[in-house]
Amino acid sequence: MLTDEPTSSAPPFRSRVRWAICAMLFFATSKNYLDRQVLGILADTLQQQFHWTEAQYGYIIGSFQLAYAVGLTFAGPLIDRIGTRIGYAVMVAVWSLASAAHALAHSILGFGIARFFLGLGEAGNFPAAIKTTAEWFPQSERSFATGIFNAGANVGAILAPLCVPWIALRYGWRAAFLFVGGLGMIWLVWWLAYYQPPEKHPDVSPAEFAYIRAGQSEAVESERLDWRALLRHRQSWAFMLAKTLTDPIWWFYLYWLPKFLDQTYHLGLRHLGLPLIVIYVLSDIGSVGGGWLPKWFLRRGASMVQARKATLLLCALGALPVLLISHTHHLWMAVGILGVVTAAHQGWSANLFTTASDMFPRGTVGTIVSMGTLCASLSAIFFSILVGWVLQWTHQYTPLFMIAAFAYLSAMLVMQWLAPQQLHVVKTS
Repeated sequence: MLTDEPTSSAPPFRSRVRWAICAMLFFATSKNYLDRQVLGILADTLQQQFHWTEAQYGYIIGSFQLAYAVGLTFAGPLIDRIGTRIGYAVMVAVWSLASAAHALAHSILGFGIARFFLGLGEAGNFPAAIKTTAEWFPQSERSFATGIFNAGANVGAILAPLCVPWIALRYGWRAAFLFVGGLGMIWLVWWLAYYQPPEKHPDVSPAEFAYIRAGQSEAVESERLDWRALLRHRQSWAFMLAKTLTDPIWWFYLYWLPKFLDQTYHLGLRHLGLPLIVIYVLSDIGSVGGGWLPKWFLRRGASMVQARKATLLLCALGALPVLLISHTHHLWMAVGILGVVTAAHQGWSANLFTTASDMFPRGTVGTIVSMGTLCASLSAIFFSILVGWVLQWTHQYTPLFMIAAFAYLSAMLVMQWLAPQQLHVVKTS
């Protein structure tokens, strides 16, 4: 649990097992985003072949968003109940098979069904990954590990436009879905062959296990609370509302930055790729750097609570430069600003996810992450509608960038009000 006492320095040994687990989480998250991007890249090809209308394409996309929200209601509790080894494997198997099943579709209904099951499976990625991090890392390293695997989201977004068109042009669009789905089966074999909880893993030394579990009570950490019990705690509401306020900003950047750059700087499809790749790479740096920053504060005598809050505050301040974007007339200056603010979001996200394991027992982490992500998903749907109406009425991005700039500071105020010390729920119950 978080305390106000300075955290002791790490022992002198070098450990590799937990970082190998982190690598598995990174590849799973990259795969997660790679799967969801394939349809968007092939959309024009598929629309021409199947004569979809824009509305019909919207129904297919909507089936994924609906299933993702539905999946979040049970993914976290399921993973808490059956454990990360089997729970994560089930989720990856479901979404990988669904991804490959797109290759069998011949109609709107077929693509909609495949997309629905893709959303159900993908809903389990972050609850499972955050829970795995809570099991395998001490609190001083969790945000760094989260930042590393969370960077996989941007890697997946970069890999998709690099490999999917190449495969589709040479072997057909069905091969692209089969290839990406097949990658999940490879990961699944790797996971089941290598992964065990740290207390059962044959390669974990007693010294490493003691380091991972230092300061934790097994009786407390294994406690499992359902969503009804969690709703009685202020910490739950702090996490859920912070996700609700800030996650939609990331989706706004993902979905609307290409349009903003194209419309503002008249790039065209040929010249749009490089600016987006630069932004995604800077976002990855923010994810890893933001995850590492609490450890830097800890080494300088800060408590875990102080380190986490200082990092979140710096990331919230890092979102403010987007206010300048409407007054920027040079493409690469705009790309630099957008790279900074998306990096700030990813650093924020790595640390916000980690507060779930800071404040809740390991046995409950999957459930609370599902609850927070569900609230954020519903909020993102409404915010997307708002974005559409604002752009239709005003033809200006300025009001939206103002919301994006202050969302993180607003979330910090909410967290400070509801969970000022970020104490463990067992200690406040």
